[in-house]
Amino acid sequence: MRLVILDNYDLASEWAAKYICNRIIQFRPGQDRYFTLGLPTGSTPLGCYKKLIEYHKNGDLSFKYVKTFNMDEYVGLPRNHPESYHSYMWNNFFKHIDIDPNNAHILDGNATDLQAECDAFEKKIKEAGGIDLFVGGIGPDGHIAFNEPGSSLVSRTRLKTLAMDTILANAKYFDGDLSKVPTMALTVGVGTVMDAREVMILITGAHKAFALYKAIEEGVNHMWTVSAFQQHPRTIFVCDEDATLELRVKTVKYFKGLMHVHNKLVEPLYSMKEGN
Repeated sequence: MRLVILDNYDLASEWAAKYICNRIIQFRPGQDRYFTLGLPTGSTPLGCYKKLIEYHKNGDLSFKYVKTFNMDEYVGLPRNHPESYHSYMWNNFFKHIDIDPNNAHILDGNATDLQAECDAFEKKIKEAGGIDLFVGGIGPDGHIAFNEPGSSLVSRTRLKTLAMDTILANAKYFDGDLSKVPTMALTVGVGTVMDAREVMILITGAHKAFALYKAIEEGVNHMWTVSAFQQHPRTIFVCDEDATLELRVKTVKYFKGLMHVHNKLVEPLYSMKEGN
């Protein structure tokens, strides 16, 4: 497990974007060799997405041979609703890059048979060869995707009832009106993300500090589902200083002492421009 600590949100977002960029380029994707990327929504990854768009517009990165699978989607919210995760992904990322829409997979929260939709999503991931890099964020209660506290740590994509803390946290996107916030969602399972060859989890802000503490300094616990990734062979937690406020001083010092190693993972920024 790696813990990468940057000074602030912008630097953490940039580090994460550079890492994703380098992983795609080093993979050398092509017509018969797609890089498969798992993606999150929410406020945390926005800075990372903006940087990836910048790299694409500069000609350093192409998503032509990338397939994406999103973590989750609300149930019952129209696809074109401004707060649906379909809208989020297209407005904040997909429409700004060169990804083939057929390669951008998002769960359908309005499917007639929701379980069949979840099973089909798992099948599509398998048919794509699995996820090369799954990027995720967490809630203040340590949930990843919509795997709320108490979720099975071997769970697969399924229908999930949202915890009240999650509904309250999401109310800001619905004019603060709890009655407008969806109470159910389709989500990949903890086991689904654990199957990825590599996992990168973005954690920023003081309000996520206790969750980061639970994620890396205490044991694996289904009440803090992000803690499961202690047992993944290739997990990177990327955080800002504020998110480390609940960690032991020696933990922060230890991982900061490894930053010269971590920075080699993102420097220099590789390029897809011809000849590079």
